[in-house]
Amino acid sequence: MADVARSDPFAVPDPGHRKRPAPVRWLWYSLGGGLPPEYREWVLHDTTCRSWALRQAFRSMLVLAPLIALVLIVPPAPFWIRGLSALGGVIMGLIFSMGYLVETTEHRLKKAGYPVGTGEHVREARNSSARSEAVTLRRDKMFDRMDRRRR
Repeated sequence: MADVARSDPFAVPDPGHRKRPAPVRWLWYSLGGGLPPEYREWVLHDTTCRSWALRQAFRSMLVLAPLIALVLIVPPAPFWIRGLSALGGVIMGLIFSMGYLVETTEHRLKKAGYPVGTGEHVREARNSSARSEAVTLRRDKMFDRMDRRRR
């Protein structure tokens, strides 16, 4: 399977052959570190599945969590001021991470050994096939309704 993925950089791996990283490696990956080559297919899945944007937002919040905790605990101010400061930090962090969402995931794929543009290509291919299936279903329903009206 790995040989097929290396010959075709846009090949979608079989879910049964994807090796998921252990919690410590996942934490390292979430903080921006690279993973060994055996996790290559998992990185492709992680950056191109349906929930790829939510996964990236969660990773961003994971990076921000210690800073937000410090803002909530350390300053000698009323809690409402600390809470609003933390909320502002979370909002700004999410805006920044969503602004660079595609670039961040492409960088993760590049570190995993994929060519630049792989994530965008795989996501677009999955979206276009889902759209064509939805169009086919709508068209079939429309023709069924038209047939029933003629009878």
